[in-house]
Amino acid sequence: MIDLATRREPAPITERQREVVLLLAAGCSNEEVGERLGISPRTAKAHCDVLRQKLGVRRRRQIPIAYRLLTGEDPLSPEFGWALAKRSRR
Repeated sequence: MIDLATRREPAPITERQREVVLLLAAGCSNEEVGERLGISPRTAKAHCDVLRQKLGVRRRRQIPIAYRLLTGEDPLSPEFGWALAKRSRR
């Protein structure tokens, strides 16, 4: 069961963290996240660690689910992915 951190005001999710959520939802590893976002795998892992803490989950694979429950945004929806698609074309 996912225990969302809803008892207090949740910390805002940054645009970069939203990009990481999208890639995690798509099944990317830290190496793949790093490659697609132009960051190191270690930085990708750090983003995952912060997201796990912000969303109140224990496992990396729970991040997209918790994000959807907290925000109502589906990380696999086409609307969610447009920002990442535009950024990668630069």
